[in-house]
Amino acid sequence: MTDWISRWESNRIGWHAEQVNRHLNKYLDRFELSFGESVFVPLCGKTNDMQYLLEKNIKVIGVEMSNIAIEQFFSENNLDYLVSNLGQFVLYEGDGIKLYCGDFFDLDSRYLENVKAIYDRASLIALDEGLRQKYAKHLSDIIEFDARILLLTLNYPQHQRSGPPFAVSKEEVKQLFNGSFDIQELHCIEDIENEPMFQNLGVDFVEKAVYLLQKVRM
Repeated sequence: MTDWISRWESNRIGWHAEQVNRHLNKYLDRFELSFGESVFVPLCGKTNDMQYLLEKNIKVIGVEMSNIAIEQFFSENNLDYLVSNLGQFVLYEGDGIKLYCGDFFDLDSRYLENVKAIYDRASLIALDEGLRQKYAKHLSDIIEFDARILLLTLNYPQHQRSGPPFAVSKEEVKQLFNGSFDIQELHCIEDIENEPMFQNLGVDFVEKAVYLLQKVRM
């Protein structure tokens, strides 16, 4: 995952979106959050979706390997913050938000107090096949029962384009999360016409999907 640090250092961050993701806006109420509960954003980068959540008076906890991404998030949104060392992480803390700089796989449940929802816009699809199973298991291990995940994925013929973002099919989502989670597909559309980069590479299709997962007791 050190490649992501070098991408931030060289500003190769084509995945970063300036606009708030429309699916977060549309499905935010599916989190069913109560006052004081937080949304966890794994591999958060500097996504403006976190600022959107703050503006909705929702607390945010994120984890990100690159201090550049975290510092840019606070700077670009004109947010004050304090920095402290906390175990294996450097904690950047502002009003209603805590961003841990470090490795997602070092995170444990102690860092996710009052987290009832997880927002994964581009985390799972940022990881190659060898890491996705590890990611799904670790995420399941550190969140509470009944926590809900809003998961956004892309699927396309992987042999026609190298990731990231990587292709994640509906079948793989079920394989990664089935048994530990109830899985509901909220949205699925073929959207190659809005993906010129994929078109230029001759990719046959790009399927975009949104899932709501809820962790259940085994």
